[in-house]
Amino acid sequence: MNKHITIAGLGWLGQPFAASLIKKGYIVKGSVTDQTKVKTLKANGLNTYRVVLTETGTVGTTQLFLENTDVLAIMIPPGLRGNTGANYALKMAHFLHEIEASQIKKVILVSSTSVYDDSQGKVTEKDRPLPQLNAAKQLYEVEQLFFNTSSFKTSIVRFGGLYGGSRNPVRFLAGRKGLNNGDAPVNMIHREDCIGILTRIIKQDAFGHIFNAVTPQHPSKETYYTKQAINLGLEAPQYNKPAEEEIFKQVDSEHLSKVLQYKFKHSLM
Repeated sequence: MNKHITIAGLGWLGQPFAASLIKKGYIVKGSVTDQTKVKTLKANGLNTYRVVLTETGTVGTTQLFLENTDVLAIMIPPGLRGNTGANYALKMAHFLHEIEASQIKKVILVSSTSVYDDSQGKVTEKDRPLPQLNAAKQLYEVEQLFFNTSSFKTSIVRFGGLYGGSRNPVRFLAGRKGLNNGDAPVNMIHREDCIGILTRIIKQDAFGHIFNAVTPQHPSKETYYTKQAINLGLEAPQYNKPAEEEIFKQVDSEHLSKVLQYKFKHSLM
């Protein structure tokens, strides 16, 4: 039985995921990179370790952190925005070796729909990603490393744009003018559905799969963000008219319904 859950990365998604699992009776522990956060989370009753991934290895009590784990959920931000030059794939390769040295047999790897290139148009899990950008290439490389290891079974969850709580992308777009790609479909998912999908994988022991985790509705950016701005009392963003026919990425899932029988709690329409 998948009772002991270890979460690598207690951030915006990891902390509420941990809290939800604990309420359901799971035994949960997690990791952060800052020692101050370790003390804070421990004071709040969450068994927490400091684990830092670097390009030369892992720092912290990694093997102690991985002990007594039925399922390891990895949701460590890659830190690849802004072309920092970080080698996320190398960091994760070191972490992979640590996991292989442990007794862990089941892993959930949180990835992103950014592994698909915009030029691919409509995609499902049946479509092989064709990443073009460095960040996307590294994400896909990490997916392959974890999915192809023989030491444990991995399920990969490719989340779309995340929203929920105080996080709403329209706050960064409100009032802006001259925006492009207004006709592009929105590929997003609410944090509550993220937690629901991750929990369903654990409960159904659904390992060895790839899941595109995106809300089924795909309104255009202009339609969606205009509505969101109005609902929040903000000035709607203004989009340029498309100059010509463009190919936009739309991420759909077949496995969420076929494998998990998951029904979304939040809609974008």
